Amino acid sequence: MNKLHGLIDRKFAKFLLVGVINTLVGTAIMFGLYNLVHCTYWVSSAVNYILTSILSFFLNKYFTFGSRKKSASEVVRFAVNIAVCYLLAYGIAKPLCVAVLSGASTTIRDNISMLCGMCLFTVFNYFGQRFFAFHVK
Repeated sequence: MNKLHGLIDRKFAKFLLVGVINTLVGTAIMFGLYNLVHCTYWVSSAVNYILTSILSFFLNKYFTFGSRKKSASEVVRFAVNIAVCYLLAYGIAKPLCVAVLSGASTTIRDNISMLCGMCLFTVFNYFGQRFFAFHVK
């Protein structure tokens, strides 16, 4: 229990606040592209994460994790973390929702898959940023 307490701290609260901002912006981008512009599942979710990751990098670097390093390696670690978390989250969500919602329309399955992918991404991304991208102890 004590180890869990160390993970759920002020940094976690700040990460969630940044996440709310990113989620509001990203949800509008992703669902707008999919439902209004009729982009594919992968294009809609990828454009969302490319654009909101830029915002997330600066907010989490300075506000959440207080990193003041100016290094290319930190940018590379952040980008790798985002790519891995994205591929894992959406790669898990899509087939899972297709299997579970086999009777639903493609539009419903894809919308629910994107919602599930967002949730999985958030969990993976927190740990990736905290322990890999910004090396926060």
